[in-house]
Amino acid sequence: MALLPPLSYPPSPPTIRLLSSPNPLHILTTTVSKPNPLPSLHQSTPPKNRFVICRAVAEIGGLDSVLHDSSIDEDVTEEKKNVVVPYDWTEEWYPLYLTQNIPDDAPLGLTVYNVNIVLYRDGNGELRCYEDRCPHRLAKLSEGQIVDGRIECLYHGWQFEGEGKCVKIPQLPANAKIPQSACVQTYEVRDSQGVVWVWMSRKTPPNTDKLPWFENFAKEGIQEVSATHELPYDHSILLENLMDPAHVPISHDRTDWTAKREDAQPLIFNVTERTDRGFAGKWGRGRDGSMPSFVRFEAPCVLQNNMEIVDKKGVKINSSALFLCRPTGQGKSMLIVRFGSTRTSRLFKFLPKWYFHQNGSKLFEQDMGFLSSQNEILLREKLPTKQLYLNLKSSDTWVLEYRKWMDKVGHGMPYHFGHTTINLPENPAVVEHAPAGLLANISATMPAKGGIGTMHAPNLANRYFRHVIHCKGCSSVVKSFRVWNNALRLAAVVLAGFAILVSGRQWKAVLLVVASLCFAGAYGCSFAIAMNTTNFIRLHRRL
Repeated sequence: MALLPPLSYPPSPPTIRLLSSPNPLHILTTTVSKPNPLPSLHQSTPPKNRFVICRAVAEIGGLDSVLHDSSIDEDVTEEKKNVVVPYDWTEEWYPLYLTQNIPDDAPLGLTVYNVNIVLYRDGNGELRCYEDRCPHRLAKLSEGQIVDGRIECLYHGWQFEGEGKCVKIPQLPANAKIPQSACVQTYEVRDSQGVVWVWMSRKTPPNTDKLPWFENFAKEGIQEVSATHELPYDHSILLENLMDPAHVPISHDRTDWTAKREDAQPLIFNVTERTDRGFAGKWGRGRDGSMPSFVRFEAPCVLQNNMEIVDKKGVKINSSALFLCRPTGQGKSMLIVRFGSTRTSRLFKFLPKWYFHQNGSKLFEQDMGFLSSQNEILLREKLPTKQLYLNLKSSDTWVLEYRKWMDKVGHGMPYHFGHTTINLPENPAVVEHAPAGLLANISATMPAKGGIGTMHAPNLANRYFRHVIHCKGCSSVVKSFRVWNNALRLAAVVLAGFAILVSGRQWKAVLLVVASLCFAGAYGCSFAIAMNTTNFIRLHRRL
C-alpha cells in the first residue's frame, strides 16, 4: 500500500491571557482558535470551534517549571517538531498470545485493530493463522473446531489446512472438485521468546528485522512471571498508563508491598533517544536524584522498563518489566505482561504463580474505572490531547513523548489520538454477545469465549473473562479448587451425619473435628476461587 508523503499541519499559536487575582493561584486562561487544516485522507480534525481552558497553577518557579506545554515558545517550535513520517500499521509485528497458553485442541479467535484472525495448531503442532471468516458464508472459523489437524467451520463443515487451502466441503458431490477460490487469507506468525507474533501485512513479506528481541529475557538465570490480560480501553490509554510511574503510589497503595501513598513525589526524566519508531530515556525519584530505571518504547506497541543494580557483594541484578500491548478494537486492548529478574526473593519461589496473576488482575482493576472514563472523554470531545491534558514536567514526560510520537505516525493507523492531531474511527465499535444454549457454559472453558452467568459472561470488566480463560495455569487452578471445594463440603456433611449417629463421645468429637477441618478447607477453596475470579472493589466505593 502506498504511503502518503510526509505532511505537517501545525496549529496556530494560542492566545494566552493571565488574569490578575488576589488568590495565591494564578488562573491561566487559554483561548484557542482552530485553523482549517489541509484536507487529508488519513487525518480527521474536530469541527471548528472556540473553547476556553482554565488551569490553576501553583506559584512555584513560574509556569515553565511546572507545565510541559505552557509557553508560547514551545508552540512556535511545534512546526519543526511535528514532522509526519511514513508509517503503515500493517507492516509491523503484533503480540498475539503467550505460547504456553495456546490451546492444542481448539482455534483461538483474536483481533488486531479491527481485523479478526484465528490462530491454531495443525496436526504437526505448527502454528497457523488465518483471517477469521469462512469464504462460504463469512462465519467465524474461531467458533469451529480442530478435526484431524484441520480447522473446521462449524456452520457447514468446510475444512482448511496449511496455507489456507480448503480440503473438504461435505456438500459437494464425490466427483466434484473444490473451487480454488474456496480458501482463506493467511498471516505469517512467529514464536519468539515464548510469545507468538503476527505480521499483519499480506502485501509485504515479513520483516524479521522488526521482530522484537528482548535481551534481558535471554539472560541466563532469568526468572519470570508472565500473564495475559484483556482490558476495556484503547491500547494507547493502556500504554499511557504503563508509562506513568507517578500514579503507582496513589492508585496501587499497599497492593504489592512497594507502593505507598506517602512515597508520591516529583520524578525526574531524561529523554536519551528519539526516533521515528519510538523513544527511550531514564527516570527516577526526585528525592534521591538517581535515575536507575531505563524506559524504551518501540513501535508499534512494546514498552520496556529495565533496571540494573549492584548488590553489596558487587553482583549485578537485572530486572525487567515488559509490556506487549495489542490493539483489539475501539475501547479494547490485550496486554501480555512479563516481569523478570536474575534474582528473586525466597518468597517468590514458594508463592504459586496464580497468586501473582490475581494480584496483577487487581492492579488493572484499580485503574480500570478512570482509564475507561478517560477513553470515553477522548471519543466524546474529539480533540487532541494537547487541548485536554495538563502535562507536568515532573510526572508526564513519557506520556507527552508517546502522544507526540503518535503525531508522527498516526496517519498510518486505523485511528489515533496524538498530542496535536487525531484520526477518529470511521465505524462504531461492535459489541459481541454471549453465546446461548445448553452448551454455553462448556464454551466458557475455551480461550476467548464466554458463557452464561456472571462469572463466564464475555464482559471485559469481568476478571474471569479478562484473564482466567487466557491462562491455562489459572484455569486449571480454578477447576481444581472447585473439585476440592465440592469434595470437602460433601465429606464435611457426611462426617457431621456420622457424628450425630454414633454414640461414643470420643468418636463424636473426632468426627466433628474432622468435619470442621473439611468445612475450613472448603472455605479456603472458595476463597481461592474468589481471589482468581472476583474483581477488586475499593472499600470506599458504594456497591
